[in-house]
Amino acid sequence: MMGAEKPALGFPAGAEMDELELAPPAGPPAPPPRKMHSLDFEHIGSLAAVAESLAPGSKWGRALTSVRVVIFQAKINVLLPFGPLAIMLHYLSRKHQGWVFLFSLIGITPLAERLGYATEQLACYTGPTVGGLLNATFGNATEMIISIYALKNGMIRVVQQSLLGSILSNMLLVLGCAFFAGGLVHSDRDQVFNKASAVVNSGLLLMAVLGLMFPAVLHFTHSEAQYGKSEVALSRFSSCIMLVAYASYLFFQLKSHRSMYSPIGDEEEAIEDEEDEKEITQWEAICWLFILTIWISVLSGYLVDAIQGASDSLNLPVAFISVILLPIVGNAAEHASAIMFAMKNKLDITLGVAIGSSTQISMFVIPFCVVIGWMMGQEMDLNFQLFETATLFITVLVVAFMLQEGTSNYFKGLMLILCYLIVGASFFVHVDPDANEN
Repeated sequence: MMGAEKPALGFPAGAEMDELELAPPAGPPAPPPRKMHSLDFEHIGSLAAVAESLAPGSKWGRALTSVRVVIFQAKINVLLPFGPLAIMLHYLSRKHQGWVFLFSLIGITPLAERLGYATEQLACYTGPTVGGLLNATFGNATEMIISIYALKNGMIRVVQQSLLGSILSNMLLVLGCAFFAGGLVHSDRDQVFNKASAVVNSGLLLMAVLGLMFPAVLHFTHSEAQYGKSEVALSRFSSCIMLVAYASYLFFQLKSHRSMYSPIGDEEEAIEDEEDEKEITQWEAICWLFILTIWISVLSGYLVDAIQGASDSLNLPVAFISVILLPIVGNAAEHASAIMFAMKNKLDITLGVAIGSSTQISMFVIPFCVVIGWMMGQEMDLNFQLFETATLFITVLVVAFMLQEGTSNYFKGLMLILCYLIVGASFFVHVDPDANEN
């Protein structure tokens, strides 16, 4: 006989499962929940703000990326510590001016190269014509700063020879290396550039030779109306005329005949290449140009002060240091950018950098230094002495003949490089007449 059903174990009779509350299991009491203090929230919030500020798209993250690209990405920047070393050595000992000169020279080299890089980045936002002009202008900033420091110290011959050396270096060494490298990369054909713009630049260079030749001829033929004064007066007048000519050339290039300076080739491909090359923004490029120019100007002061001591300790003529060594360092920016553009088959930008830089020095920087010297009370003139003037005249003729066909190849580049070696050897054995007189 079956009895009445017993309630389930642990549950009272008539109770449903979902109506019951389960009792907590027996054991030690649970610790009270920990309160989150407001300080923890503030700490987490500050970390999140820092992480957000350093994100790649933020202002500080963009600045860190710019520093990494400009300073740490280039291998040549391992030479940057030589600049501070030169300054320390200058104040520690006056007997080691040769080392101060060498360290300053080495320290300026990466700065000049980075100055060229920042200019190229800025040129990506401005187009090829203005870009070539910017490359030439900021590429010459190093020489211009060195010249102003030397002029302030009364070292007129150093100013003349360094600027002359910069023209020779750009026209023979920089252009020659660019033609040679571009010709090797594109060895199956001749590279083509805008012949019309090259002819205009050649004409301006010949005009610069004209301006430099007459004061030298006047001096060496002893035909001055007032000895020692006519030469300086003629130089100042010619400098003003050359500045007007260069201003007219800028208007001609950038405004009235802008189409004549348009690059040869597919413009869409050039725009795409420029988009790929953009690594920093336009304002970042401008800021870096400002920073690098200041640092170069600081090192240039120590470099100029050590030139004479370096000439004595290294047993090198001041003419060789001024014409060969200083321009090679000052033209590091043009050298790197001209070769790079030639290898990419952008010969018009290469010519804008190399020949445009030479034109700018001869028609703007040299006359500008004459005017600045006039304001400083220094008798800076255009009499570069007979040896230097003849060297410049022959160089302009050689380069003009190389450019007249509108094509380039590796053999033309090799000839220009060999011509520069002859010029360098000539200045190594050349003694400046002013040094003998002193």
